[in-house]
Amino acid sequence: MFKVMIVDDERLARVELKRLLGHFDDLTVVAEANSAKQALKLIKNQQPDLIFIDIKMPQMSGLELVRELEHKVQFVFCTAFTEHAVDAFELDAVDYLVKPVNPERLAQTIKKFRYLRQDNNDGEQSSSNQYLPANHGLLLKFRDGSKIVRLEEIDRFHVLGNHIEIYSLAGKSYLHSPLSKVATRLDPRVFFKASRSDIIRVDNIDKIEEGMTPGSVLAILKSGEQIEVSRRQAQHLKNFFNF
Repeated sequence: MFKVMIVDDERLARVELKRLLGHFDDLTVVAEANSAKQALKLIKNQQPDLIFIDIKMPQMSGLELVRELEHKVQFVFCTAFTEHAVDAFELDAVDYLVKPVNPERLAQTIKKFRYLRQDNNDGEQSSSNQYLPANHGLLLKFRDGSKIVRLEEIDRFHVLGNHIEIYSLAGKSYLHSPLSKVATRLDPRVFFKASRSDIIRVDNIDKIEEGMTPGSVLAILKSGEQIEVSRRQAQHLKNFFNF
């Protein structure tokens, strides 16, 4: 049974969300808070597994609340406003729900939370469960606004300045996050870190050729794009395609 907490300054919003969460047998709402400051006190006592947090609240916002959390706890932002969505995912939120909460959308969020909480027999997260599933959605910035793109639709992550360029079926988008952090959440059986600047989707590699510098190789993608693989990673890539 997972312990859930709701943080929202609107009582009716808390009541409705609690009602929707009542449909999940493995969840129980152990606490409610009408402010971020009240939530900080309750979190220490209740130690919830998952917190649903409104973003716009008096005195302290939901974003500020998450930054104040001393111990790791998973959380979902649940708000009527969409402009903070990118900030929410940069804080490693499980999900971002827009009010009024759609029951089917909530079910997807709970499914994602369960996946992330799968434990091994020792009670610790196994190495395979730390990776995001292929259907995990990322809220990304595009020229015409923000869209949710699934990992299975992404071909490449490339560092450019202080942000990451993401190439997907939806086009090129941007994410403000270190590439090293992104790499820890990607399944290495699906995505290969070619260098400090590039992560590419393995099944998008068409062929491998010798690189310009000794020991390096070029990964030729199906689009024809050439990605230079560092000397350190070159042998790992070759081994990946060995029988």
